[in-house]
Amino acid sequence: MNKPDQNAVKPSADSLASAAQSFAKRGPAPVHLWNPDFCGDLDMRIARDGTWFYLGTPIGRMPLVKLFASILKREGEAYFLVTPVEKVGLKVDDVPFIAVDFEIDDGIVIFKTNVGDHVPLGPSHPLRIVLNEKNEPAPYVLVRADLEARIDRKSFYRLVDCAQAHLHQGEDWLGVWSDKQFFPFIRAADL
Repeated sequence: MNKPDQNAVKPSADSLASAAQSFAKRGPAPVHLWNPDFCGDLDMRIARDGTWFYLGTPIGRMPLVKLFASILKREGEAYFLVTPVEKVGLKVDDVPFIAVDFEIDDGIVIFKTNVGDHVPLGPSHPLRIVLNEKNEPAPYVLVRADLEARIDRKSFYRLVDCAQAHLHQGEDWLGVWSDKQFFPFIRAADL
């Protein structure tokens, strides 16, 4: 990682929010095109439940959270808020977003995130399931550019209710179809 310039102006949540404001009406900013110098870390954290904190206090204004979410970028295991001229680090406990609901429209499962994204499950937005230490599934869906949402428990249980058996990699699996693609949850033999 680049070291911050000691003479640079220290970035603040306000300066980042101001820069993000210009992109707010157009959706997520084109952060993949921006690679400014690293300016240091902010005391900002996204908790496992999707709550954003600044200076240890929850950010209670959802429009501000959505602004920050629109300029979020992941590089390797690190997360940054990025503008064309600033790049600051923040801590993410698990993943930055939570899929809080879904609907099925014309054979496509469309997840809604805690920051208002609508994500159609399919080849561009695949499902990933990780087993935790208790061998319980933790499901994730790709939202955009290496940023994932963990599917909340109630939504995953509803999704499991929609599951169908299908032959996958030579074995019977339970999973869900979306956008003409099968997304497996668990091998039938493991039930």
